[in-house]
Amino acid sequence: MNLITWNIQSCRGCDGRVEPQRIIDVCGGMADFDVLCLQEVARNYPGLPGSAGEDQFALLGGLLPGFAAVEAIAVDVQGAAGKRRQFGNLILTRHPVIQVLRHLLPWPADAAVPSMPRVALEVVLAAPFGPLRVTTTHLEYYSEVQRRQQVNRLRELHAEAALHRADRNHAKKEGGPFETVPRPASAILTADFNFRASDALHARIVAPYSDGTPAFRDAWQLRHGARPHEHTIGVHDRKQWPEAFACDFIFVTEDLGGRVEDVVVNLDTDASDHQPVLLRLRD
Repeated sequence: MNLITWNIQSCRGCDGRVEPQRIIDVCGGMADFDVLCLQEVARNYPGLPGSAGEDQFALLGGLLPGFAAVEAIAVDVQGAAGKRRQFGNLILTRHPVIQVLRHLLPWPADAAVPSMPRVALEVVLAAPFGPLRVTTTHLEYYSEVQRRQQVNRLRELHAEAALHRADRNHAKKEGGPFETVPRPASAILTADFNFRASDALHARIVAPYSDGTPAFRDAWQLRHGARPHEHTIGVHDRKQWPEAFACDFIFVTEDLGGRVEDVVVNLDTDASDHQPVLLRLRD
């Protein structure tokens, strides 16, 4: 199973051009991917540099026939001519989607800095080795207060899912919206986290749970040990990012650790200000 996560900067490359096709081509050059987790996808935002206000959710989904496209909108505001302006995350997957959950993350007031609403998109996939939760999100950049609360909420959501898992003795009501649907504890969490590997929030993500919930592990560290994370931002775009560093990570629950075959950062592409990250899992 090949999964790629990427903050695509509204499909805008370092050359200033907005090209959804280029995003898909770069990912296809990395692997025969099964799942794409994309952040910073825009709809009807003509004010973004290089954009004509195109519906990037629809364009990206249309470029992958046979894939399910699942979107989660974080910013949803009124635009021109009655059209909504929307900004958020997108998961594209060839594996069947069993369930979709969209979680608005905490957005406490922090008047000292600009900020925007954030959303975590959770899908339960019928992976080759069984039901698997994949969550992608994009945490706040400017506000450490908001980012910390968002990390804590992600941990709460993971613990909640562990209590929902199918082997628990739940009361059941079949044939309607109360019908039990898998929400397994086994999970992958991807994002532009807007923190570095040395940040206390990275340690918070992988901290153990006291109730037996399977902890997250940094997939890069599982594969590469103490080798520093390769940079995922500022590699090519030195105007926005004078310093290169890693802030795009993939975490897997500890039960999936043995399936991690490789984690690769594509350092060559300049199709975004971020670099895409590939996770290979053994079936």
